[in-house]
Amino acid sequence: MAAGTLFVVATPIGNLGDLTARAESVLRAVSLIAVEDSRRTAPLLSSLGVRTPLLPYHEHNAEARTPQLLERLLAGEDVALVSDAGTPLIADPGYRLVREAREAGVLVTPVPGPSAVMAALSVAGLATDVFTFHGFLPPKAMARRRALEALAKAEGTLVFFEAPHRIEAALEDAVSAFGSSREAYLGRELTKRFESHYRGTLGTLLDAVRTEALPARGEFVWVVAGAPAAAGADLALGEDQVLRELLKALPPARAARVAAALLGKGKRQLYERALVLGGETPSP
Repeated sequence: MAAGTLFVVATPIGNLGDLTARAESVLRAVSLIAVEDSRRTAPLLSSLGVRTPLLPYHEHNAEARTPQLLERLLAGEDVALVSDAGTPLIADPGYRLVREAREAGVLVTPVPGPSAVMAALSVAGLATDVFTFHGFLPPKAMARRRALEALAKAEGTLVFFEAPHRIEAALEDAVSAFGSSREAYLGRELTKRFESHYRGTLGTLLDAVRTEALPARGEFVWVVAGAPAAAGADLALGEDQVLRELLKALPPARAARVAAALLGKGKRQLYERALVLGGETPSP
């Protein structure tokens, strides 16, 4: 008997209208839906009239539940995996089931849709050619400060989640680690009724939280600009040296891709510089 399929299904992060037609179809058709918390998923399914059975699957029962789900998949049943909200496995449990399903020969397929990370990046107004997602920072102050200090020189954009009761402390520690003038964005209750967006610097965002101009309520996604290029002139010279060597054997586009991997920089910027070094004019 052919094995079933494990569908990794993205669900709304707030607005129920963001559920895709394909996701709804899959949730109706599968034999079982593995849910992080049935209290969060059941209202969504009820609003759709979907009566597919639910099975709780979270970090506390994954060891026991994974074999059960694999048994059903290998018996030919299709199963959907959903998180409380958004895209499963992004700061959520579930990776163990996906990994073991693949190892068992089960087809695992994504049903993409809402993501708080991508929603925040799309409106933050900060560079997205290179970014890293760090989920929730450690709740304890010392560990949180160390985590932020380790990221202080990262040149890519940084994305975090935070709980309302820790957002002020997290911004305070970010100001200490990155400086108050670092550009930042904070999204609150994205796609929900009281959705709000705040842009400025870490310093202005912290002031807004302290004065309650930015309410410390709801769910937060915050985005911080990457660090300025260290020793700009020297770094630029280093980029040029790498590109010149690569251009001896590769066309500009391929040289830029290799240089981006080596230097951790955006491909477009390096491609335009490669054209200049090669005597060509970048397109506007």
